[in-house]
Amino acid sequence: MRMAHTMIRVKDLDETLAFYTGFLGLKQVREHTLGDGAKLVFLSDESGNYHIELTWNCDGRDYTLGDQFGHLAFVSDDLEAVVEQVEEKGWWYRRSKPGNSSKYIFVKDPNGYDVEILQAKS
Repeated sequence: MRMAHTMIRVKDLDETLAFYTGFLGLKQVREHTLGDGAKLVFLSDESGNYHIELTWNCDGRDYTLGDQFGHLAFVSDDLEAVVEQVEEKGWWYRRSKPGNSSKYIFVKDPNGYDVEILQAKS
């Protein structure tokens, strides 16, 4: 077995794509429209082995963020550069506690999902 993708429902496809492609650096690898009901957009990192599927329902419905979902996690070679970008954008973030063995921040995507960004291990 290997992982294929994780699907998340999004409220604003353009804003969400800007976050995941512009800020996190993922690439759009394909999209699929399901009639006039929904649009699926698949994103991947440079390895291309795993995807996030953004599902946008065209009917304008709203979603309640469930409490069963934790977060998406990404690794960065330069966490401090990411923090600078987040601060420039004026986004809220939470840092790992001083003294933790791993360094990370949490930010929220435009839909309210938690996104963890970890400093890559040397």
